[in-house]
Amino acid sequence: MPTRPDRRDPLPLWAQVQRDITARIQRGEFDDVFPGELHLVEEYAVSRHTVREALRALRADGLLDAGRGRPTRVAPAPITATQGVLYSLFSAAEDAGHTQRSIVLALDARADGVIARRLGLEESTPLVHLERLRLLDDAPLALDRVWLPARIAAPLLEADFTRTSLYAELDARCGVRLTGGHEQVRAVIAREREQRLLELPVDPADPAGRASVALLHLERVGELRGQPIEWRQTVIRGDRFALDTDLSSPDRITARPVGGSPR
Repeated sequence: MPTRPDRRDPLPLWAQVQRDITARIQRGEFDDVFPGELHLVEEYAVSRHTVREALRALRADGLLDAGRGRPTRVAPAPITATQGVLYSLFSAAEDAGHTQRSIVLALDARADGVIARRLGLEESTPLVHLERLRLLDDAPLALDRVWLPARIAAPLLEADFTRTSLYAELDARCGVRLTGGHEQVRAVIAREREQRLLELPVDPADPAGRASVALLHLERVGELRGQPIEWRQTVIRGDRFALDTDLSSPDRITARPVGGSPR
C-alpha cells in the first residue's frame, strides 16, 4: 500500500513519491503490472506533474522501463557475468532466472579484411557473420556481432539462433568448444542505430536527444588452444548488465587506459 507524502516534510513531494514507489518495487508489488500516471495521482493525492517527476527519477535510477509502444513496467534486475571466465550471455541470463531470446539481424558468409587480420587470417578468408538483438524478458538488452572462420563455423549458417547460444551451437554443429581468449570492456555513448534498437531512454535535458543510459562495449577474442577463432563486439545496456570480479585472483585482471574518446 502507498504511503502518501507528508507536506510538512522538507523533502519535495516528488522525491517522497519516488522513495515510496522504490520501496514498493523492492517489495515486489509491481511485478505483474505497473500503474498508470492517473492511478498514481489518485493513490498519492498529488498533481500529475509531481508523479511525472517521480517517474522520471525512477527511470533515471534504472528501476522503471518504458520502451516505444510499451507501458511502463519495473525494469528487470541486471544480470551479472563473472570476469575471468568465458561466459555466455545466454547462459548468464538463463541462470539468473530470466527468459532470453534473440532477433537475428544477419547470418551469412562474407569477407572482411579487418576482422580477418584480427583473427590472424588472410584478408580474403570467408567468415561466418552473425548479428543479433538480444532480448531479456522481451526487453532489449544487447546488440551482438560475431565473426568466425567459415572453414570451422559454416554449419552455423543452418542454425536458428532465436533461443540458443552461439557456443552451444558451435559445440553441437561444429564440434568446437573455445578454450580461452581475452575481452576488453569500456563504456561508450550509443550511436543512433544502437539507441533505436536497444530502446534507450532519451535524456530530456539533452537538446540533441541522446540516450540517458550508457552502453558497455565488449570486444572479445575467443581462442581454441591458443588460436583465435572468434571476434565479437557486443554493446549492452549499462543498466541491465554487470561484471563481477573475484578480488582473490587479482593477477587475472588488467586495467589500462583506452586510447581515444568513446566513439
